[in-house]
Amino acid sequence: MSRRDVSPEPPRQPALREKARVMDADGIRRAIVRMAHEILERNKSMERLVLLGIPSRGVPIAERLARAIEAIEGARPPLGALDIARHRDDRPRQGRRGPDASDATLPVSVAGRHVVLVDDVLFTGRTARAAMDALIEAGRPATIQLAVLIDRGHRELPIRPDYVGKNVPTSAREHVAVRLAESDGRDEVVIEEPAG
Repeated sequence: MSRRDVSPEPPRQPALREKARVMDADGIRRAIVRMAHEILERNKSMERLVLLGIPSRGVPIAERLARAIEAIEGARPPLGALDIARHRDDRPRQGRRGPDASDATLPVSVAGRHVVLVDDVLFTGRTARAAMDALIEAGRPATIQLAVLIDRGHRELPIRPDYVGKNVPTSAREHVAVRLAESDGRDEVVIEEPAG
C-alpha cells in the first residue's frame, strides 16, 4: 500500500476540561420562558410568527420556545428546522442546487411572516448568516429575528441577537458546551477550556 492510499488522520481536537457551569436545567428553563415572553411582546401576536431551529441544538430549543409560547397564549406557533450546511462559508461548496431547492423543513410559507431563527450559541455570527441565506432562498419573510440561548461574543460579522438567554463573556480559546436532555441526557451550559 502506497502512502497515497492512506488517508490522513483528521487533526486531533485538544482535550477540554470544564472551567465553569453557567446554567443548570432550571436556569435554561427560566431563560426560555423569558425569551418566549419577549418574542410575544415584540411581535404583538402569534398570528404571523414562525420558529425555525438551526440543527442541531437549535431545534430542541425552538421546540421548547414553542411550548412556552403555547403555555402563555394557548396556541403553538408553526415550528420547523433550517439546515444551513449548504450555505456555510467554512466548508467547500459542492454542487450548488437551483433556486427552488431548500434545505428547510418549513411548516408554512415564510413569505410575509415574522421568522425567529433559533440557535444554541452565537459566536462569530457565521452560522446566523448562513441561516439567513437559507431562509431567504425559501421565501421573503416580513422580518428575520434571532434567538440564542447563549451569546458568547467574538463576532466576525455585524450580527446581533434579538433574544438572548444569557450573555457569557469568553476568551477565544474557550468552548461553550450546551447540553440538552433531548440530545445529551441532561440540561446544562458549561464553559470548557483546553486541559493542560
